[in-house]
Amino acid sequence: MSSRNSNDDGNSERIVRIGGASGFWGDSSVGAPQLVGSGQIDYLVFDYLAELTMSILAGARLKKPELGYATDFVSVAMKAVLKDVVEQGIRVVSNAGGVNPQGCADALAALAAEQGIALKIAVVSGDDVSALLPQLRQSQPPVRELQSGAALPERVLTANAYLGARPIQAALDAGAQVVITGRCVDSAVTLGVLMHEFRWQPGDFDLLAAGSLAGHIIECGCQATGGLHTDWDTVPDWPNIGYPIVECSADGSFVVTKPAGTGGKLVPAVVGEQMLYEIGDPAAYLLPDVTADFTQVRIAQAGEHRVRVHGARGRAPSASYKVSATHVDGFKTAAQLTIVGFDAVAKARRTGEAILARTGALFARYGFGPYSGTQLEVLGAESCYGPHAQTQAQQIREAVLRLAVTHPRKDALELFAREVAPAGTSWSPGTTGAGGGRASVSPSIRQYAFLLDKSLVEARVHIGGERIELPRAEAPVAGDLPAVSTAPSAPAKAPATDAAPLAPDTVEVPLIRLAWARSGDKGDTSNIGVIARHPELLPLLREQLTEARVAEWLAHLVKGRVTRHDVPGIGAFNFVCEQALGGGGMASLRNDPLGKGMGQILLAIPMRVDPAELARLSLPL
Repeated sequence: MSSRNSNDDGNSERIVRIGGASGFWGDSSVGAPQLVGSGQIDYLVFDYLAELTMSILAGARLKKPELGYATDFVSVAMKAVLKDVVEQGIRVVSNAGGVNPQGCADALAALAAEQGIALKIAVVSGDDVSALLPQLRQSQPPVRELQSGAALPERVLTANAYLGARPIQAALDAGAQVVITGRCVDSAVTLGVLMHEFRWQPGDFDLLAAGSLAGHIIECGCQATGGLHTDWDTVPDWPNIGYPIVECSADGSFVVTKPAGTGGKLVPAVVGEQMLYEIGDPAAYLLPDVTADFTQVRIAQAGEHRVRVHGARGRAPSASYKVSATHVDGFKTAAQLTIVGFDAVAKARRTGEAILARTGALFARYGFGPYSGTQLEVLGAESCYGPHAQTQAQQIREAVLRLAVTHPRKDALELFAREVAPAGTSWSPGTTGAGGGRASVSPSIRQYAFLLDKSLVEARVHIGGERIELPRAEAPVAGDLPAVSTAPSAPAKAPATDAAPLAPDTVEVPLIRLAWARSGDKGDTSNIGVIARHPELLPLLREQLTEARVAEWLAHLVKGRVTRHDVPGIGAFNFVCEQALGGGGMASLRNDPLGKGMGQILLAIPMRVDPAELARLSLPL
């Protein structure tokens, strides 16, 4: 297998094939062996890092200095494929380094030596900006959190800048077979490969945007090959689902595919859902190397399980890196009980209210002070749908009570954890399923994101102890993110008349009949990408699926502004919902802290449509 045509001087004739083997730390171990065994790739890239992952890795390094990286990368993924990777000439790029990329490289070198393999490993560092925090606290204007406008916390666990692709490019240019980075943007592991292969330059903004999109498509593993697809029942062979491969050309276009003979599904809707996943304004997707514009991207079928993508545009990046910091804000815990029998939902709610009331009284008695946050949910009763829950869901005869709480004091939550089990003998009949014993108490870790001038950050690349010199980042011409307002953003309000009266012969159908959708998170913001199932439905969606109506439908979850962005290239909208996740992934007490279900909730919103029109478009009622 070779991705390169015989005329290696002509970049326009070359195809570079990159396999995405991991979407997060904890992804399946089958990805790397499947992709390497396929014989269809030149590069293997891994994405391991989420904001919470960085704090977990920091804690691990505090306990054992040699840790602090995603150990699965070495002990599972590379152990399984290292010999084949070297024999096939496949090169590897991974952000598994976490807060200790050198430690990760040392562990991989030890594995290579154990297997009798010579391996040239590069380490990219410089993303840790913790040393800058004291001077940033004195800076003017002061540092502010991107979403809330809050001041920089006094006690910070981690602070890492999202580096770009240029250090990865430099490492590959220097001959590295494996590149291990700390924190970088997820798509950079792919963009760095393409910058190296095609000699793309920092000012080639359209190409950098296209390469970033290729990386964005495969950075979440099987989400690019049918995972999380709205039409999940049409995706075959889940156990053997294929991991994604992008076949990239020098002009920035690429084809998304997967290893032959694997499960999954590749159609434009699947790739479109992933393109809109976890982005804000599709016309201004801010990355360290480029400000990308995906609004005119075209996605088309190019064969069985082959989808061609082209049309990304780019302009200069900002003068800042985004920094993701984490800090401790008290403690948190969550407990569950199963309630069986008649009126299970009502019994579960009353049980949860009783636990909170009893422990609240005990807190007062002991001088602990009140909870800083509580969340009571009845799983199985469509709690996440709020006022849109189906009536029949209240009649189920098995429900799970979930209580999540936070408090400044650990001993207060340890008291709470002790007071959950007594419900099994004190209150509702049919109480069972405490699930593995008493709930544990852990620090409540919050993300704090802010902007940092690129001139203050120095990325470093080392290979075998030798430092590779990198050019300083050039001054960009694009502006940074707008200044943050410290006041909560106002939710969109429904107008008195949202749209013209609809014809009397229309019927009401849920949005899922007309569109595909997927939701994701960025801090306390959720985004929901909505793609029309047919281009002719776009005017109807534009008229009925307004910002105000989406805000009203999701008002029980979204407390801030809802903004709709057009994505005409694929007939879609991207709804950005602020203050939507109860504080965001690490801080949220919700059962769905990452907003994974929010797209599903929106797909239930009623839409008025002419049934004859649906029939003409071959769409079911």
